[in-house]
Amino acid sequence: MLELGVKAALAAGELIRERAGKAQNVERKSGQETNLVTELDRQAEEIIIKRIRQEYPDHDFLAEESGGHDRKSDYRWVIDPIDGTTNFAHGLPIFSISIALEHKGNLISGVVYDPTRDELFTVEKGKGAFLNRNRIRVSTVSTLIESVLVTGFPYDVKSSNENIRHFQSFLVEAQAVRRLGSAALDLCYVAAGRLDGYWEMSLSPWDMAAGVLLVQEAGGTFTDQEGRPSTIYNKSVLTSNGLIHDQMIRILAKGSMK
Repeated sequence: MLELGVKAALAAGELIRERAGKAQNVERKSGQETNLVTELDRQAEEIIIKRIRQEYPDHDFLAEESGGHDRKSDYRWVIDPIDGTTNFAHGLPIFSISIALEHKGNLISGVVYDPTRDELFTVEKGKGAFLNRNRIRVSTVSTLIESVLVTGFPYDVKSSNENIRHFQSFLVEAQAVRRLGSAALDLCYVAAGRLDGYWEMSLSPWDMAAGVLLVQEAGGTFTDQEGRPSTIYNKSVLTSNGLIHDQMIRILAKGSMK
């Protein structure tokens, strides 16, 4: 089933790569003036779902643009056709396609494809994490001051300044903090050791499904922001190489108390 996810991601990626920087009909999602969607989000999602349904017509889907497709299957595909739509709509080449597969609620495989760099991240539970078929591992950095971290902000950032406080705290504790605009790639970069830790306050399952499994299979840690076991249905996420995880929890707790 992983190879089917790969084929679907590559097919959608071909469409997106051809149209990168040329997005038309950019819309704002209802009630969220900063949350964009383009016609290519919908077209890419249709390509992915059609590919998968050709082989598994009875499987369920949870997709960003079309929502849930519930057929009471033990298998569910969790899909983000363009993670980083705002970047994509502005011609900024930091976005990705994310496809994950659950079996009875447990993540078993995932694909994240970056069409601008032709980087294909793949993972199967118990079999490791890979970038372009080469195995990847999290970093070995053990202190925050040596760490490069990444985060994102919710679309309704004006309604809460909690993550702004976290951002400020990490700025003075870490070597650097980045904000790239694609949660799926943030997670992939932690898995690949390019970044050392990632936190975010308000994500959807499709943003992180493939990415958190990649981090775990690359040797990293995934919890909620208080260090408790978590799932992709918990909006807050904390992932790291494991070595700095407790240090990140400490900083997040400090920011939450203010």
